[in-house]
Amino acid sequence: MGTFDEGDYIVLMQMQDNVIGSTTNDATFGSLGSIEQAGRYEILRISTLTRTAGVLAELELDAPPTISFNTNANARLQAITYERLGSGGDFTTTANITAMNWNGNIGGVVAVWVPGKLRLAHSITADGAGFRGGAADGNNAAFGSCDGSTFVAASTSGQFGLKGEGIYGLTNTAWAKSKGRLLNGGGGGNSHNGGGGGGGNFTAGGLAGAGWNVTPPCHGGGLGGLALSGHVSANRVFMGGGGGGGEANNSVSTAGGNGGGIVLVKADSIITLGACTGVRMSADGINALQSGNDGAGGGGAGGSVVIDAGGIRASSGCAIAFRANGGNGGRVNNTGIHGGGGGGGQGVVIFNGPQPSGNVSVITANGAGGCNNSSIPCTNVASSGTGSNGSGVLVNSTGPLPVELVSFQAFLVRDAVDLMWSTATEQNSSHFVVERSPDGAHWTPVDNVPAVGFSYTPMNYFAKDATPLAGTSYYRLVQVDLDGSKTLSEQVPVHFKSATEGLVAWPNPAQDIVTVRHDPTWERPSLRVHDSMGRSVPVAVLYGSGQLSFPVSALPNGTYTVEVGVQQQRERTQVVVQH
Repeated sequence: MGTFDEGDYIVLMQMQDNVIGSTTNDATFGSLGSIEQAGRYEILRISTLTRTAGVLAELELDAPPTISFNTNANARLQAITYERLGSGGDFTTTANITAMNWNGNIGGVVAVWVPGKLRLAHSITADGAGFRGGAADGNNAAFGSCDGSTFVAASTSGQFGLKGEGIYGLTNTAWAKSKGRLLNGGGGGNSHNGGGGGGGNFTAGGLAGAGWNVTPPCHGGGLGGLALSGHVSANRVFMGGGGGGGEANNSVSTAGGNGGGIVLVKADSIITLGACTGVRMSADGINALQSGNDGAGGGGAGGSVVIDAGGIRASSGCAIAFRANGGNGGRVNNTGIHGGGGGGGQGVVIFNGPQPSGNVSVITANGAGGCNNSSIPCTNVASSGTGSNGSGVLVNSTGPLPVELVSFQAFLVRDAVDLMWSTATEQNSSHFVVERSPDGAHWTPVDNVPAVGFSYTPMNYFAKDATPLAGTSYYRLVQVDLDGSKTLSEQVPVHFKSATEGLVAWPNPAQDIVTVRHDPTWERPSLRVHDSMGRSVPVAVLYGSGQLSFPVSALPNGTYTVEVGVQQQRERTQVVVQH
């Protein structure tokens, strides 16, 4: 929904990773190996970016990620706009906010933050924006009366429905079809007319209907996508797995439903006012369509909704619904028993505090399995998503959404520099370090200020540099979290004109090389260095534009007087050598 610009925050998220376990041609195919970094994410800030012909080509970040993200052939790492709504205070929605659909590389996530109150008058959704459902197969002759054993690779290209997508990026086309699940993606239907399995997320997807003219124990229906509940937290969330596609020999099978995407919202509070027709924050999986006398697709699993807010309150006339429901499997519109689609598993809704109440509903429900025939009421039905409805609601779970710095300013006040900054919210914040630099490259701490730590209201901070450097200096803020991770502010320049606009030397104390900034009109000024006894110390000099450098690595620890000048114009400063 937004664009990438310098100074903006982004969400860096591992959408898929090389997490597959068993690749054996049996029911264990598509199990989970190591979870790797799948589903993990963190908030980072853009320092610079490059566009080629108007297309984003490269992002450079203020600081490297603290997570060791993966970019192998089976992994997808995505940079997502983390859109700040409003100008630093409250924000009222003016239209629905919707995630872009996942296309195999990007999409599926909507992430926004509001420094003040988020007034919901519209919905924020990622319904069906997650992992894609598997396609139905073509119109092909049946492969025997029932193929219940070919789990992994189809013997021909058109006799098995496609598996739904999941957290493993598929590159082996031989694994794309048939009833074996693909991690949390539901398996496709096998011949003859097997349904597609439901996608999985917090809970597993449902097993599809077996197919036409099936004699147990043969079962051609797709297996449900895996449950990922053991790995879900506010720090790691997943898009819902796609449902598997149904198998056809009469051109009337249907594809699996897409899974729900991911909604990330951070605000001081979330409220509704007055009357409305109801608003929601949702990541529902999609229902699969009804088939004819062929297999129907499985339902997509619910996605993930993560809410970080100091409070949630809805008016009696404008309720809020938080949802991550699985989609229903497709039903069969034929009197004979074929393969209905399995129901999608439920997703997850995560709150950083207690579950809200009042005019607020929170729903994570499994999708229903599709009827295997057209009987009313249904007499033969595929399996629904597994687990108890509502188990995908997690409370008091905090994630990586960081301190939101609203402003950082530096002002020259007489002979000192006053530094002020404000945060909109804080979470897991330890302290702030104010740093100063003479050139924008070499930084020295000036002050250390404890942070509030946890806050959902604006906080103001103050520091002072009582001994600023002569000339132009630069200041920045380092925000340090409790786990040691750091975030840098922008650099702010301040020009201080002292009585003599004297020399500036850095670093100080020094170990190896000292650089001295001098009057830029001086060309190759002379340099004299004396120790604390007044004795001259010989050093080599390297000249630059408006500055010079000399080594101190061979000098003993101590305080040295540095004198630079031309003819009768000479200035002095002191440098401490400390190895």
